[in-house]
Amino acid sequence: MSRAQEILYHVFGYTQFRGNQEAIVEQLAAGGDALVLMPTGGGKSLCYQIPALLRPGVAIVVSPLIALMQDQVSALKEVGVAADFLNSSLGFNQAMEIERALQAGALDLLYVAPERLVTPRFLDLLDHLHAEGQLALFAIDEAHCVSQWGHDFRPEYLQLSILPERYPQVPRIALTATADAQTRREIAQRLRLTEAQEFVSSFDRPNIRYTIVPKDNARAQLLGFMRDGHVGEAGVVYCSSRKKVDETAAWLQEKGISALPYHAGMGADERALNQNRFLREDGIVMVATVAFGMGIDKPDVRFVAHLDLPRSIEGYYQETGRAGRDGQAAEAWMAYSIADLVQQRRFIEQSEAGDDIKRIATAKLDALLGLCETTGCRRQRLLAYFDEDSGPCGNCDTCLHPPQTVDATESARKALSCVFRTGSRFGAGHIVDVLLGKATDKVKEWQHDQVSTFGIGTDMDDKGWRTLIRQLVAHGALAVDHERYGALILTEAARPLLRGESRFTMRLDVARPKKRTRGETTVRSADWPSPHTAEGRLLDALRQWRSSKAKERNVPTYVIFHDATLRDIARQRPTSLGDLATISGVGDRKLNAYGDEILALLEENA
Repeated sequence: MSRAQEILYHVFGYTQFRGNQEAIVEQLAAGGDALVLMPTGGGKSLCYQIPALLRPGVAIVVSPLIALMQDQVSALKEVGVAADFLNSSLGFNQAMEIERALQAGALDLLYVAPERLVTPRFLDLLDHLHAEGQLALFAIDEAHCVSQWGHDFRPEYLQLSILPERYPQVPRIALTATADAQTRREIAQRLRLTEAQEFVSSFDRPNIRYTIVPKDNARAQLLGFMRDGHVGEAGVVYCSSRKKVDETAAWLQEKGISALPYHAGMGADERALNQNRFLREDGIVMVATVAFGMGIDKPDVRFVAHLDLPRSIEGYYQETGRAGRDGQAAEAWMAYSIADLVQQRRFIEQSEAGDDIKRIATAKLDALLGLCETTGCRRQRLLAYFDEDSGPCGNCDTCLHPPQTVDATESARKALSCVFRTGSRFGAGHIVDVLLGKATDKVKEWQHDQVSTFGIGTDMDDKGWRTLIRQLVAHGALAVDHERYGALILTEAARPLLRGESRFTMRLDVARPKKRTRGETTVRSADWPSPHTAEGRLLDALRQWRSSKAKERNVPTYVIFHDATLRDIARQRPTSLGDLATISGVGDRKLNAYGDEILALLEENA
């Protein structure tokens, strides 16, 4: 057994590396640089934590969020690793104590924010350590923050290019869960990692089920989704605005859901309180803007829901990736509409970014719209965006309920003609009224009850026309002018349709069963025992014991043990410390700290 494997087993409690982990550890431990792309829950942290214990000195971990630092340090201390963090949550005396420990060589890992790392004071500390040969490595987490094309750009990350200039012999590793090829190239260029060995794992998260639905009373749709398989489970609901976050959280609370709001407009203390409750309590649903989530290391999030369209496939992938980090079954659900598309395009156009960045952002948004409207496998389309080939997954809505399609060429021509006849100045609602022959006040005011397309669409209902128009936008035959309040305009792609030179196939929005159909499994893993079985009751007892330990130590429950570890304990029922040591996630320190209590609990529940 190699030294790295010994650390993996005795410190972290795992019997074998996963995927590229071992190769990355070897590269970094030997003094080489690495650029790592690994999906959320793939075990990125071990890729630098183990080399930090193999190499002399301290590893400096650059992390953008206080919550991530605190949780990772708590988890490391729990397994006996000397780790700490420096951030704005500390008082002066606490920070000085940690700096003294750093200078004395008493730390294996130190987590810092990028803006602190590049301060003259901290660089002086690093200079001293470097002169003594006590800098083990630099780990740059959430490295996509360096990319101006990305969805989480943070300018302070650009300053990290100082590291290879100042400490050229210290190995560096940059890690991210979300980066297409273009973003990876920018990370390598901006962080001066062009010579680094690149490790790209599969983007696939097979334990996540993807579902995307058109909006039709989104709140009610969300509640129905949550009540069908996610009652009492931890989840995240993303909204596009602070106001919507507050209103949605309050509404869910009225419906009996333990929901909390989180957005940048809240006070820091309230945000911290809600975040801590989400991390430390079971079954909390966090309703949030995208200000929440990056670096949140909670493994038992069972669902992520979007009430509004994200900005890109990268954003969608990263946000949905916060579900099921423990490898157990989880669900990603989203409701969207053309209004969401209008809003996101308005954000792009009104930003201060240059034209190139706006074009890239628009293309990324269009790719996301294509994912929403695909008739094929969602996962296949998602992975293809990241240049990864796959077959149909059998675990997304379009695989489980294949959508029906019809030839809607004539209807498409009617809709396009109506947009043209009304002057390309009106949104979908007005166009649908004209097509259906509704003589509303607005239709009369503009004399659109006199145009040739008035009333030519009575063969389809309001919902059908809205579906068709949405898909014409996704197809590119119609565009939405956000500067004119969502007015629909014709594009060049509309010409062949109007001329009869091409055909248009429409995906039908068919209502799915409100309850799971016979034979269709819920997203909860088949390995998860029923609470009515002896194994299920034992698992519940183990989780209650874990909660009490977490409260004693003031850490999240998963810092004590992950659900997967408790599940294996309940299933295998070890009768000795030696047997317990073979359970994945039970390292030496945790075995010594909790082994006797767990065995006693198992005996009580025999």
